[in-house]
Amino acid sequence: MEISKIMKKAMKKNESAKRKITGKELSSLDEFNIKLVTLIELLDNKGIINKKEFERVSTMKLHEISKARAFEDLDEEL
Repeated sequence: MEISKIMKKAMKKNESAKRKITGKELSSLDEFNIKLVTLIELLDNKGIINKKEFERVSTMKLHEISKARAFEDLDEEL
């Protein structure tokens, strides 16, 4: 009986220690970025898309949108 009590106490300590360990909460933007990167990697691994081409095209699109917004801001100032 003595051993079973000790085992139960040890198990309870392990369980409570496990419950206390938590990861840092991620923002919605972090979660979205992680999911997007994971999706791209999965698609690349399956041969559905080419990751390098995706990154090249998305970089061009981001640059294009950034320039368009800059022009919109300039237009509003004028």
